[in-house]
Amino acid sequence: MANNKEALLWSIALPGFGQFLNGKHIKGIVFVFLEFLINVKGHFNIIIISSFQGDIKEAIEQADYQWLLFYPCLYFFAMWDAWKDAGGGKGKYSFLPFVFCAYFVTVGCIYSSHFRLFGLLLGPVWLPILFVVPGIVTGVLLGKFITSLHKRSNVP
Repeated sequence: MANNKEALLWSIALPGFGQFLNGKHIKGIVFVFLEFLINVKGHFNIIIISSFQGDIKEAIEQADYQWLLFYPCLYFFAMWDAWKDAGGGKGKYSFLPFVFCAYFVTVGCIYSSHFRLFGLLLGPVWLPILFVVPGIVTGVLLGKFITSLHKRSNVP
């Protein structure tokens, strides 16, 4: 079995790869299939190309948000699952950064066609990526806060 960081990084590359690395082939096939389905239906590769070329309005027009909104939850769940199966997540609340990343990135996707940062429209690739940071921070801080409450009250 892979170490947890390696499984996490392979899942970042493509949901399902971390599961293959961990020997969870059925889960890996399901995650890869779902990633391809959502990617194609949401036009994600076209959106990425347009975003990298600076054509944010084209990216917004090409996006099928009904499909694209599934992507963050699939992506972060696959990352967490591969990481956990490889031995990561010893803490009781170690899943929280993944959950809050999925939530914040989904919110970033929802607002990506209108939200401007310093006057720039970031679109359905760059704004959701920026929303990873508050997701990680919120998840880590909330996990530490809940753990400290449990330690104070001696709740198992």
